[in-house]
Amino acid sequence: MTFQEKLISLRKQKGWSQEELGERLSVTRQTVSKWETGQTTPEMYKLKELSRIFGVSIDALLDEESDGEEQQESPAPRHRGYHYEYKSRASVGGLPLIHINLGRGVYKAKGILAIGNIAVGVISLGLISIGLFSVGLLSIGLLLAIGNIALGGLALGGIAIGGVALGGLSVGVISLGGAAIGIYSFGGAAIARDIAVGGYASGHLAIGESAKGAVTFLFDSAHPLDRDALALALQTEFPNLWKWLYEWILLLA
Repeated sequence: MTFQEKLISLRKQKGWSQEELGERLSVTRQTVSKWETGQTTPEMYKLKELSRIFGVSIDALLDEESDGEEQQESPAPRHRGYHYEYKSRASVGGLPLIHINLGRGVYKAKGILAIGNIAVGVISLGLISIGLFSVGLLSIGLLLAIGNIALGGLALGGIAIGGVALGGLSVGVISLGGAAIGIYSFGGAAIARDIAVGGYASGHLAIGESAKGAVTFLFDSAHPLDRDALALALQTEFPNLWKWLYEWILLLA
């Protein structure tokens, strides 16, 4: 059996189309088609991927004397690492409703709900995660991102960057964290363009035990904050400040 015949046989045993096999190898359907018709042959690193995906040795793939089904039973390559994949038949806009692709190595999941080592979807969960709602070690979310490093509209993480950011180090329009940087910042060390609240605060209006800015309010356990004076300063310096943010600052300060 030739390499081309084995590839077609192994692919059909998995129930995959040429396009689905291509997605697992990060190549196009046309590339898989050329392999199967003998127009081109895979490079070595793609042969290694084929070996891993189908659970056969590279020698078995290339040896035209051997039988593909017999070689597929070889236990050595089959147990090289854990891998689980599920892709729902239901799809939306060409994307599977659910795609789970997990294991030891680089496995990509792409779907409405995507769970994988690398996940891309409307809702995504993975080591590297990208989506509208995203959770992962490195998380990028248009609306919500949660992760060790999070970037999103609302970002929560050890390092958080977003419209609203909450984290050990946070950068955002509104940021809360041990170290917070933004237009409105709240944290142990808060640096803001407009309003900063923190142990150390630097901003146009700064409120803290140590404060630097055009308008400052210093307070500690022995010297309580004059909230009436702060309310007047907020109204004077920022007359168009959102009401909820105005009340929140008075609550946090």
